[in-house]
Amino acid sequence: MRNTLALAALLSAFTLPAVAAEVVHYPHPNPALPFAEAVEYNGVLYLSGQIGTGADGKLVAGGMAAEARQTMDNIKAVVEKHGSSMDKVIKCTVFMDDMSQWGDFNKVYVTYFPAGKLPARSALGADGLALGAALEVECLAAKN
Repeated sequence: MRNTLALAALLSAFTLPAVAAEVVHYPHPNPALPFAEAVEYNGVLYLSGQIGTGADGKLVAGGMAAEARQTMDNIKAVVEKHGSSMDKVIKCTVFMDDMSQWGDFNKVYVTYFPAGKLPARSALGADGLALGAALEVECLAAKN
């Protein structure tokens, strides 16, 4: 019994106190929008969904390929702004208005990631995306 207590006391001297992970909210550049651009928790960035809007806040013209490119550019900008990169994107969820355009989206999507480092992904059909967008993509990215 005495050895057990001595061992417990010794181990407690080397145990670091638990540190609560901080939640960091990165506000959206447009303060009128009711959501964060991203939230960081425990070394992971949780991005809000991105659509193919340009700097003017309007959808880019040119159909699926143009929207896909702008959407992925927007994702790249957010992850880099907050200390990550496209090779650290670990999961994407894709919402598409017309699933028959899946192939067109994929042609653009794969160009944003290093060969052999595609993130895990889910996709689903969705009707009524913001601003009439053809697609929306949300991602998780590691920071470390």
